Amino acid sequence: MQANGCENNHDGDDTHVSNGSCNGTSSVPTANSSRKKMSKKDMDIVRLIGQHLRNLGLNRTAEQLIVESGCSLEHPSAAKFRSHVMEGRWDLAETSLSDFKDLVLHEDGLLRMRFLVLEQKYLELLEDSRLLEALNVLRQQLTPLHYCTERVHTLTTYMMCSTAEELRETAKWEGKGSISRQRVMERLHEFLPANVILPPRRLDTLISQAVELQQQRCPYHNSKTTDTDDCLLVDHQCSQEHMPNVTIQLLTDHTDEVWFCRFSPDGNKLATGCKSGQLILWNVDKKRYTVQKWKVLDGHSYGVSTIAWSTDSKYIIVCGPDDCADLWIWNAETGILKTKMNNSPEDSLTTASFYNDTYQFIVAGTRGQFFHCVSIYILLYSSR
Repeated sequence: MQANGCENNHDGDDTHVSNGSCNGTSSVPTANSSRKKMSKKDMDIVRLIGQHLRNLGLNRTAEQLIVESGCSLEHPSAAKFRSHVMEGRWDLAETSLSDFKDLVLHEDGLLRMRFLVLEQKYLELLEDSRLLEALNVLRQQLTPLHYCTERVHTLTTYMMCSTAEELRETAKWEGKGSISRQRVMERLHEFLPANVILPPRRLDTLISQAVELQQQRCPYHNSKTTDTDDCLLVDHQCSQEHMPNVTIQLLTDHTDEVWFCRFSPDGNKLATGCKSGQLILWNVDKKRYTVQKWKVLDGHSYGVSTIAWSTDSKYIIVCGPDDCADLWIWNAETGILKTKMNNSPEDSLTTASFYNDTYQFIVAGTRGQFFHCVSIYILLYSSR
């Protein structure tokens, strides 16, 4: 079909886009006539959208966005370099690194970039069983860089892999192809400014940060939702129903001010401590969301200001207020006092925390004491 002497050709899915240079008039405004002047912010947004479209595989749409907006997603040198890397043309990729001489952020940026490129080249040659060429890269190109010697030694051991599968497993590498090459590009971006090459998945990062901030500001937020659970079309807002607001049970067994309470990691027990030093352990009914008093643990000389559970929910450390130099360790399964510890009557031990292995814990205080214990009996070291 012809209009005003111009051809509008449609070949399959490829659509010819008029640039407005045809003779005659048209009722459809051209891109240049309808487009407003873009600010730097607008251009940054266009670049982020273009990058996201490419990540989704919508390459033709991204290219159309570039043409219509007049914004390039990357510096020409970066675009050329990316093309070489993604197509596995390693000699050209290494040669094009010289284009970044005046653009790198760090003095050794080019060296580190060259190392990453050669490392990928070496691994791909190994996977293809081109051992002599891989050995040449290792000896003639990687080693002379005198960079990251330990990594070079590790790369050398990969020569012993007998199969491609063993290589990928040993090197924790995805193998030759777009995935591993894209990871190389993502690692290279840290050496170049953002106006040269965009950080990977930048739009996703910004959206995640925005959703996280909205969740922090949400007055009723009480769930472990991720940004993928939220609708991005409106701001995040939890309903008031998400926040517990009805009293289920009132515990009146303590006779003094309750200073601290904490559930066990397994959720089966609750420990509460008060100003008088009384510690009460409660069994938790997970179906009814109620608790029932199990044991009263007495013997604390001071009020209970901190309760720390071991990760296996077997032990409890109890600390007192600022003037307390002691700590108590109870077996939460039997209600028996395992030990009472102190270092000096001048210490202040007000907080504690177990390691994940349950056999070590840290205890510290407001006067600068800091103790690391390797078991519930042995003091490993202290610093003040």
